Amino acid sequence: MRMSTTIQEGNIMLNQQNQQNQTNMNPTPKQGMGMNNQTMNQPNKNHGGHELFDAHEVIAGIISMLDQYQMYDQHIQDPELNEIVKRQSTFVTTMYNTIVGSFSTGRDPQVPTQQYKMTQTNDTVYGIKPGQPKKPNQSVNELSDKGLSAYMLGQTKSLATLLAMTALEMTNPVLRRVVADSVPNFIEMSYEIFLYQNKHGYYQVPQLNDQDMAQMLQSYTTAPQQPGNMPH
Repeated sequence: MRMSTTIQEGNIMLNQQNQQNQTNMNPTPKQGMGMNNQTMNQPNKNHGGHELFDAHEVIAGIISMLDQYQMYDQHIQDPELNEIVKRQSTFVTTMYNTIVGSFSTGRDPQVPTQQYKMTQTNDTVYGIKPGQPKKPNQSVNELSDKGLSAYMLGQTKSLATLLAMTALEMTNPVLRRVVADSVPNFIEMSYEIFLYQNKHGYYQVPQLNDQDMAQMLQSYTTAPQQPGNMPH
């Protein structure tokens, strides 16, 4: 009886060992090729760590812009600038929801990236006119449309730069595209604010004299086309 029991126990152990070996030779989808597919279906698995930090910085920066635009709105005197603030705030709120949607799910957002369209003309006033030297305000009572529009321009320019740098290191393809597609919108908003400031003399644009400008413009020449290269 003892020998029979020993043989039976040995067979059981042998069967268990064979089953274990067979499991190792045929890994489950989580262990083998199915890992990438399964990972891509989990929102918390398809972002790199560095990307998460950058995305948080982008989203926090957009929130800061929207919050500060609300403060500016209380002090703006010019109806034209007030209209720019409201139009940009509305657009950036939609952009914010689009970025948050793709960030939290890793998939296409419900509202795709929109295109911002400014209302200013492209005319720029060149030249410098004398004026009073600038200095920091001593109280909020000294806030003016000139200063408030400058704050707005600083924020849109900073966000354009931040989003461009962030998009270069995104691992999730959807979030990368959404962030990259938002860069031209902040560029357009910055240009709109610049044109407003320039029109009112807040942002003056100096120019070189005609001789120096002509020399600078003629400093380069085109390179010969290399064989086989497609023209742009």
